Amino acid sequence: MSENDPQPPTFIYGATRDWPGYFASVAGKPARETLLFALDRFENERPGDAIDLGCGEGRDTQELLNRGWNVLAIDGSQEGVDLLLSRPGLEGHPNLTTRVSTFESLDSLPKVRLLNASFSVPFCHPDHFERFWKVMTGAIVAGGRFAGQLFGDRDSWATIPDRSHQSRAEAERLFRGFDLEMFDEEERDKQDFQGIEKRWHVYHVVARKRG
Repeated sequence: MSENDPQPPTFIYGATRDWPGYFASVAGKPARETLLFALDRFENERPGDAIDLGCGEGRDTQELLNRGWNVLAIDGSQEGVDLLLSRPGLEGHPNLTTRVSTFESLDSLPKVRLLNASFSVPFCHPDHFERFWKVMTGAIVAGGRFAGQLFGDRDSWATIPDRSHQSRAEAERLFRGFDLEMFDEEERDKQDFQGIEKRWHVYHVVARKRG
């Protein structure tokens, strides 16, 4: 991932789940690189149905809609969904459906060709992660794609008990039945925008489900 990828605010607000603070810090930022990479893989196909899981204030949802996808945008924060709907042209958009739901309470998802989960999957509680992962990946049709991030086991947040972290081998095993089109492991120390030091250990993933 590029050095100028605007991600540090995720850390300070994500550590405390201060989602209003996080939404304010990333307002106006472009879509994530993993989503753009996945969308480019669909360039010779017609847009279809997508889920933006952990949509937040809507930076990725906006990109999907701009490219003609039908989007189910899901977030655990009502404020995030409200901010998404406050974007120009999104309130009442015919291709947009929104839902407020925690990952732990998701029992089913509709079938889609693209499931985007930018920096959201790790916030599922470990006690529910296995079931949640099955629901999430089960929603992707053959030939469809996952785009998003997982957190590594050497990330600073790995000691926080309500987070789900994986070693590289564990992360790769989660994608059995997929072909990995991107699997970039990032590990570095970097200050967030408030000057607080944090260890990044993140897997940036785009994966295509086999038939």
